[in-house]
Amino acid sequence: MQSSVRLKKARVISYQGMVTEVVSEGAGLYVVDRKVGLCLAYQPSLRRTLRAGDCVELHNVHFLYQPCPDFLPIMLCACLRSSLRVTGFSRVGAPQRDSTCPGDGALPRLLLEKNMGVSEYLWTCHLSSRLSRSLSPSVLQQQHCVCVLSWRLMEFVWRGRGGRGRRDIYSEMLEEPHTCPLTQYSVDPAVSQYISVSELCRSLLSDCWSSVSLSSLLPPDGSSLTRSEINSALAWSFRTSLSSDPQNSPHLGETLGRRPLLLVGLLELPAQTSENKHTMQLRDGTAAVTCVVTETSGEEEGGQRAAFNTAWIGCLVCVHQFTMVTERFLQSDFPSYQHLDQDQFITHKHCIVYLQFSLDHLHILSPSVAMVTHLRQRGVESEGDVTEGEQPEEEGRKRRKSEEGPASAVAVTTGPVSGASRPCAFMVFRVEQKEGVAWRNVGAELDVEGEELMLYFTVRAAVIGPVVCGGQDPKNGPMTDREMGREEKKVVLMLSGVSSRWFPLLQPGCFYRLVATNTQDPSVLTGYDVSGRSGVELHTDSTLQVRSDWRFHTLTRPLLLPTCRQALSPTVLSVSEVLDCSSELVCFQGLVCDRISLNNRTSDSGHTNIGVRLTMCDRNGRSLQVYLDLRHTPYPPGLLPGNTLLLSAFQRRLSRSGNVYCSYLPVSSITVVSLGDTRSAPPPPPPMMHLGLWALGREQMSNVGQVKGHVVCFLFLQLQWSCSLCGSVYTQSCSSSQCRSTSSVFQSKAKLVIDDGTGEAHVWFSGALVRPLLGLADSQWEGLQRALRVKGHIRVYPRGRSLVSDADDSLLHFLLCVCSSDVVCRPLSLTCRTHNNQRPEEMRRFSRGDRDFMTRVTPPLQLTCLTVTPDVT
Repeated sequence: MQSSVRLKKARVISYQGMVTEVVSEGAGLYVVDRKVGLCLAYQPSLRRTLRAGDCVELHNVHFLYQPCPDFLPIMLCACLRSSLRVTGFSRVGAPQRDSTCPGDGALPRLLLEKNMGVSEYLWTCHLSSRLSRSLSPSVLQQQHCVCVLSWRLMEFVWRGRGGRGRRDIYSEMLEEPHTCPLTQYSVDPAVSQYISVSELCRSLLSDCWSSVSLSSLLPPDGSSLTRSEINSALAWSFRTSLSSDPQNSPHLGETLGRRPLLLVGLLELPAQTSENKHTMQLRDGTAAVTCVVTETSGEEEGGQRAAFNTAWIGCLVCVHQFTMVTERFLQSDFPSYQHLDQDQFITHKHCIVYLQFSLDHLHILSPSVAMVTHLRQRGVESEGDVTEGEQPEEEGRKRRKSEEGPASAVAVTTGPVSGASRPCAFMVFRVEQKEGVAWRNVGAELDVEGEELMLYFTVRAAVIGPVVCGGQDPKNGPMTDREMGREEKKVVLMLSGVSSRWFPLLQPGCFYRLVATNTQDPSVLTGYDVSGRSGVELHTDSTLQVRSDWRFHTLTRPLLLPTCRQALSPTVLSVSEVLDCSSELVCFQGLVCDRISLNNRTSDSGHTNIGVRLTMCDRNGRSLQVYLDLRHTPYPPGLLPGNTLLLSAFQRRLSRSGNVYCSYLPVSSITVVSLGDTRSAPPPPPPMMHLGLWALGREQMSNVGQVKGHVVCFLFLQLQWSCSLCGSVYTQSCSSSQCRSTSSVFQSKAKLVIDDGTGEAHVWFSGALVRPLLGLADSQWEGLQRALRVKGHIRVYPRGRSLVSDADDSLLHFLLCVCSSDVVCRPLSLTCRTHNNQRPEEMRRFSRGDRDFMTRVTPPLQLTCLTVTPDVT
């Protein structure tokens, strides 16, 4: 992408006018005559600050045009050679000087020290003003100076553009020709734009339905769909847009503009009142938004995986690359395609918005105490990660002080509420298996409102050492020898209610330290064994109920002892392995190729899209259909085409036609492990199949495949005008006496024989695939539809069994000629799916003379065509 940064030279002019607005006294920014900006940051501070109503006379000031898109296009900037004289004083009294940032003059001091350009300075001033209003008071109190935070973020955004060196104030005032930091300035119309979380959510929600046409949500042959097909296709849809590429997102409103977006906020676990419990959230002082988060794996391959490091909780971060997702849910009863513009057929609609990003695309502005330890162990302490000149201990004391109070969102996640030592008990374990979170009846543990259902999930873990007691919370510090035991102990952790918010970060194969504060009793982390009768051998693991005030801390590989670093990852199958295996319960990973909604009932969580069918594929192109029942679980975001999912504890089943599919169980878990990119390559094509082996089941088991063959003959062709409501034949009106519909759709269906040299197959075509199959132009296809209006339907059997009463029917003869022409009997490349109703082998009797023969006949393979590519050589 070519850079849009341009360098301009400023003109030196004189100007006089009236100050009409004080933008920021501490930053030296004003507005003159309501249309001209004035920047005095490059001059020493005035003894008497300017007020609204002052008349000023400026000499030798620099005229700049559009130095920053967040300010007025015309800016006057005063350097050390410029002069300012107040010719008329305002009657407005002096406002009370703001002692807090950005009104305390911190930005001009940083400008004098760092010597940045005016474009960068204006952008930083605007960012400081926005952050002071959008960040929560607890964060602002902890940071002390939002100007330093904004400056640090500016250096990250404008990185790589080089510095100006040390400022020489004597040369600016005396040397000729005149040179100063304002002589030349940069113009970047595509500089990043900061937006608060509430503004982002409001913009996405307001544009959710206004920027989309319902007809655009239907397939290309949407005009030929029936009533049920139209409403099913509209039940769910989604839209994504990249924050770094707003030019390709024309649906974004004026609030978001056309510049790359920046978000600043705290990463948190889902709140107790949040609708989504599957993911983390990003919160600032205005709102919180759900985030589907991944991070780079610590393994050698370095691939993406689901977020697992709890050190990110409580970090103040800048998200500079993310994907905005809007999912739409629509309940409708449209009679036909022609009624899509009538809103009275919409019974219910709503949408959800969330973000997708990788932790690699975050810039840490203020780390949590655990993140300081994590960065120190990795050896990557830098100015961008840890505050310059501040020791981790001091950072920790400041953060712990800011976390006091039970209402603090950070206090719930980052550790002790005071700097004093507190007794605690802790142990290290490895997650082996995680169940899905769901609404369940957990018995006596009712919430404050007395509801019987609450969120609950379990984690099967291996405790690798004894419970250790100490006087201070170790958080995610290095593992000690005291925490290592001789043998592992299996335990089932039960998390319900408030504790269920740890679901997004507890991942199989990862090590964690569980800390129980305010106790030195090791029995609280021991767990409870199931008691049995004498002589009965129990094969159950002990259980441990996780309390709401306990904490989990991720132990990455550098923090573990050498004996724990060789832990085996859980076995994860591919889609091909699931198709070929015989296990009933599987854990596999695959790419989402397609998603459709199956019903519109309402779940316990309030969502209407509870029946979902996902089509998963792998690198080999083999695909598998997965059916989800989301009635008793919070709605999981991120189930989008292009994302890679990890599906755990799913049931592998066989359909009546012998196809493999998977279904959701109450213990099943869904995790997004890799995010798709709209600019990336499409999913791999289905595998190439040989018809002879596919029919005998000797090919690799797959219900979708590519077939290259030659059309042998047409077996059947049907063209029909159908009622959009009941599906009956439609001529001038619906042929059904009980239906009073006035709308109809044109439907087409064909069946032909394909031979690829290894065998034959009967392939069904329907909808938009029939016209290119017959080789007809658009005008010919439309004329064929008009000619069929009177009869309503026609069936053609080119093999000599056409059921037509009129033998002189010209339309019939035309279609017979088309079906037997060389245009139709040509090579084709098809993508097909096996038909659901495959007939089994059958015994047939043949007579030759006076002898009868019995033989086993294999019926032809039945396929449904998905796509057609003609003219294959």
